[in-house]
Amino acid sequence: MLKLRFAAPVEDRVAVVTGGAQGIGEATALRLAQAGRDVVVADVDPRGEQVAAEIVRMGRRALWAHLDVTDESAVHALMRRVRDEFGRLDVLVCCAGLLGQERPFMEQSAAELDRIMRVNVHGVYYCHQAAIPHMLERGWGRCVTITSGARNGSPMLAPYSISKGAVYSLVKVLGNLYPRQGVFVNGVEPGRALTRMVVPRFSEEFLADPGNPIGRYSDANEVAEVIEFLCSERNTYTTGAVWSVKGGSD
Repeated sequence: MLKLRFAAPVEDRVAVVTGGAQGIGEATALRLAQAGRDVVVADVDPRGEQVAAEIVRMGRRALWAHLDVTDESAVHALMRRVRDEFGRLDVLVCCAGLLGQERPFMEQSAAELDRIMRVNVHGVYYCHQAAIPHMLERGWGRCVTITSGARNGSPMLAPYSISKGAVYSLVKVLGNLYPRQGVFVNGVEPGRALTRMVVPRFSEEFLADPGNPIGRYSDANEVAEVIEFLCSERNTYTTGAVWSVKGGSD
């Protein structure tokens, strides 16, 4: 097996996954557990409790925590709780997000923009501010946030597009702040994965052949595989990057 010169020793690390009750978040929580991580599934959706139970059946420690990522004090309280109960906090994956209403720009209210930004941007901001100090204490940490190609401009999703543009910038900022202290921050841009956020919006025919180079949309587990790598000791040189997992599309 190839020996990575700068790889940290593999340890029983602890991960927090927001939006971990379903979709890419659920797939990521399970993949991290499979890779030997203990996982905190943080979500407003009570289905997160089932995900945590599945992780326990896999032989790892797990916790479901009801978390509204727009509540800054609750975010900080959860990260402290994780450190206290698990003894450490090594990995943060931000999958919690809202798509919002698909409408023309002039029909998108300021209230809708605020609602989307509070979850997709403020929530990600709060989580990193609350988690990174615990990682810096130990000299190792990995953070990944879900971005979107909509950051380039989706005419019917202005608030969502704006929010994902902000997340892209945040990844670039944080990814270049802490790598010498052992903390890497990255993003993953999945295009459309076959999750509850995507499937109801399109016909079966379109979902079967969306026109991208690979000829299909991704399974959430395929996205989770990339996230797991970026959160692992095997990632020794990637930070401040947004990885495209879109089947070859732009």
